Amino acid sequence: MFAQKLKKGDEVRIVALARSMMIPSVKDEVRNLAVENLHNLGLNVGFGKHAYEIDEFNSSSIESRIQDFHEAIVDEHVNCILAVTGGFNSNQLLKYIDYDLIKRNPKIICGFSDITAISNAIYAKTGLVTYSGPDFFTFGDRLCLDYSLEYFRRCLFSEEQFEIKPSLNWGDEEKFNVPNPMLIKNEGFLVINEGEMEGILIGGNQSTVNLLQGTEFMPDIAGSILFLEDDSEAHPTTFDRDLQSIIHLPNFDKVKGLIIGRFQKATKMTNDLLIKIIKSKKELEKLPVIANFDFGHTCPMLTLPIGGRVRIVSSYLGSIIEIINH
Repeated sequence: MFAQKLKKGDEVRIVALARSMMIPSVKDEVRNLAVENLHNLGLNVGFGKHAYEIDEFNSSSIESRIQDFHEAIVDEHVNCILAVTGGFNSNQLLKYIDYDLIKRNPKIICGFSDITAISNAIYAKTGLVTYSGPDFFTFGDRLCLDYSLEYFRRCLFSEEQFEIKPSLNWGDEEKFNVPNPMLIKNEGFLVINEGEMEGILIGGNQSTVNLLQGTEFMPDIAGSILFLEDDSEAHPTTFDRDLQSIIHLPNFDKVKGLIIGRFQKATKMTNDLLIKIIKSKKELEKLPVIANFDFGHTCPMLTLPIGGRVRIVSSYLGSIIEIINH
């Protein structure tokens, strides 16, 4: 099930599904720039009534977050629900979401990091394609924004299939707290295993996907191409462990490929370490595996459809990644 694509004049509702609009690490200029950039896309911007609430966890109550989410779902003027940002507690909401309400009112739902829990749960429970992509604060980023906006438009304003090209440069998510953040030249995709496959995109933040294992909220990964990334709290050993946990899931033998997002510098992950991790797992030997993609906790950021169809050609001579339907 696909929600209607965006067009100029549509409303985006900003909802605090995890952390609040008022987290101390984000300055007002970021919030103001985010609104400006959404307006430049031709979108109207509204906010959940509890988006500015904040508690000792930099979040708000389950009741406040669910109320704002359900109100956005049923509001006929709202076309897209954009998470404020990620956090640590989106999975608190999963038992309280009215999935039948979402089935009757399918809308674009977009966010990343901790929002991975909600995005995958909604796809698993309703079949609605959701989106791993920029959250509200991402639109307040001054680095690499053109690339992020380009793929946001391609995925959410159009139904045409599109090919993903590597960005020219990238930066770290910690840019909000750095006076003069530096861009790094992008070396392109890292091909670890060659191969060609087509399948359903499932995934997002790896440690958050792992929170869904063994629950009714975990999508079936049979026939999927998994896309996984993690944040600065992950390190080679924890990434390895969490990936192994996913490999132990039922139906992993029916997974068709693996796409890995770029790691933040704080993780100390290197290409050599990542290759060693992947090559240590016999279950991945026959799967195409590509890394250093522009999604996750670095910028710029792709918008990817959870439940959409993707084709990957992983080759040392040149790789192709096409989003077929979204």
